[in-house]
Amino acid sequence: MSTLSEHGIGGIFQRYPIITRILKNILIFIVTMLILSVVVFVIARLAPGDPLVAFYGDAIETMSDAELDAARHRLGLDGSIALQYVRWFGGILAGDFGLSLQYKIPAMDVISPLIGNTLILGVTAYLVVFAIAVVVAVFCARYEDTWFDRAICKIGTATYFIPSFWLGLVLILIFSINLGWFPSSGAYDFGMQNNLLNRLEHMVLPLIVMIASHVWYYAYMIRNKFTDENRKDYVLLAKAKGLSKNVILWKHSLRNVAPTIVNLMAISIPHVLSGTVIAEAVFNYPGIGNMAVAAAKYHDYNLLMLLVLITGAMVILSSIVAYMINEVIDPRMKDSGGSVWEK
Repeated sequence: MSTLSEHGIGGIFQRYPIITRILKNILIFIVTMLILSVVVFVIARLAPGDPLVAFYGDAIETMSDAELDAARHRLGLDGSIALQYVRWFGGILAGDFGLSLQYKIPAMDVISPLIGNTLILGVTAYLVVFAIAVVVAVFCARYEDTWFDRAICKIGTATYFIPSFWLGLVLILIFSINLGWFPSSGAYDFGMQNNLLNRLEHMVLPLIVMIASHVWYYAYMIRNKFTDENRKDYVLLAKAKGLSKNVILWKHSLRNVAPTIVNLMAISIPHVLSGTVIAEAVFNYPGIGNMAVAAAKYHDYNLLMLLVLITGAMVILSSIVAYMINEVIDPRMKDSGGSVWEK
């Protein structure tokens, strides 16, 4: 007679270990999101300030104690923090992300028009940063310890330590005010949201700030990995066979460095997101990063929680996807049989 381990659920897991890994990652994703929501919820509630001020403004000064209690009950701000969280979480399960205390409309309606702007800016900067970083790293490794490599290292280090907000202000002064080449704020001109060229014009200066702030950090780490690979036996053997440096770098070393690049791309998402927040603030770019700052400032709890959940999900999912891609690039990682968080 066949056993359950052979034909039942246990047998399925043994026969298809990828299902086990997927289920583990899904479970870890859910647990991590729950922990993140609890931590941010508690910290937001313990922060000084009254969220009713964001909703009622100066009118709160004329409200009686009974009216204030009724307002807190209506907005879900009464009771213990644990009770408030349970009510908020119950609403999330029902698809209700709550009312924005500042804008007095559903929080999702506030964020929806801004997500696209942030994704366009963030994804573009993300891809450009790593495209440039890989090319720069390869050339620095190709010409290691030459004047070219040393010059790039010094220029890149100096650029990395320039404050993003200062660089943004300088770019606005030169290219927007003095030269008038690019707009200094916004994601597009009025009524031009579907005009790709107009959007690109508004993205040029924020992209320069984000690229200058991030590219060398990752280029330097990738460069160091390439230089380590150049000293390994298989590279020496390839050189002995007469292969050129370019062939060795692009066809052999790059494959072994690829897992490092993928890992860097995964862990860089919070870094790039923080750069998006700065760029949106300096250039008054309408996105979720700028909105997150405003939500924290005005104690807009529901809006802040939704923003945290969105950005947190992006970071966690990127780490999981990066691990899965690394398994394809380097099958040896499958031997561990775990999730991305078990490394």
